[in-house]
Amino acid sequence: MLRSRTIQYNLMAIFACLLWSSAFVAGKQALEHQPPLPLAGSRFLLAGLLQIPFCGSVTAPFLLLRREFVTVLLVSLFHTVYLYSTFFIGLAWVRGAEGAMMIGVGPLASALVAHMMMRDDRIQQRTLFSIILGMTGVAFVALSSNPWNPEGLKEFCGLLLLLSGAFVSAVGNVLVAKRKGGLHPIALNSAQMLLGGIILLLIALPFNGLPETDLPAGYYGNLLWLAMISATAFAIWFFLLSRIKVSRLNLWKFLIPLCGSVIAWLFIPGEHPTLPSLIGMLLIVIGIIIGQSGKYEPVTSPKRESIPGNAAR
Repeated sequence: MLRSRTIQYNLMAIFACLLWSSAFVAGKQALEHQPPLPLAGSRFLLAGLLQIPFCGSVTAPFLLLRREFVTVLLVSLFHTVYLYSTFFIGLAWVRGAEGAMMIGVGPLASALVAHMMMRDDRIQQRTLFSIILGMTGVAFVALSSNPWNPEGLKEFCGLLLLLSGAFVSAVGNVLVAKRKGGLHPIALNSAQMLLGGIILLLIALPFNGLPETDLPAGYYGNLLWLAMISATAFAIWFFLLSRIKVSRLNLWKFLIPLCGSVIAWLFIPGEHPTLPSLIGMLLIVIGIIIGQSGKYEPVTSPKRESIPGNAAR
């Protein structure tokens, strides 16, 4: 029973990461027609709406937003507002494959943040070794794209934005995990995306105005795909965060630079693999295999824990 559940959870994590991997190409194509912040706001407002039918009732996200406003706001600020504003701004400044590499920092960031914020999620030797190996692979691939080229400063700032988003998102992961099933995962995901989409559109308003609507069909296809990715992958991830330790679950995120880079190389003109990037891919795969070969450890305690900043509720 435990083994079959482990396989099921692993397949769900892989599926979510494969969905996220396709976002780099769709995001680059959508950014040709819409500025980063209006695109991010439109994506998550639509994603939140798409999830409402799966929340048990139409009012579930809005009731959750009213009862647990601080919790939903914190998760939204970490998981949607900051992560995806930096994601789309950074993606506009770097190549698709390069963006996928920097998102690969996520597992290391999550393990380090979980180690500092969660008493029962300490870094084990096997996990640490697999993360170091995987991150070495990510470094190989990132260096193969020559990030410090004549475009230098702009590209470097884009990399820093993507890197900062990985660490801020890791804090959001811990906030979700600390609830340990206390909130309905799909309702939470829908509520935080709706709130995050509205916040992003409000932030964009003085800089970009309202999102443009007279755009080609290809843009709306990419927008719908991006929204479906968010609605599906985040719902899966929030569900898994209540059942698997943060550091162990996020090892699967090494698939994002792996698959995201391959998809970018295949579909974005001018992007192609090099020998260092292929060596990096191999290190990433080995890191995942080592990290997932240890004994499965589910989340141990069902008790409800307080979330920083929400203790008064």
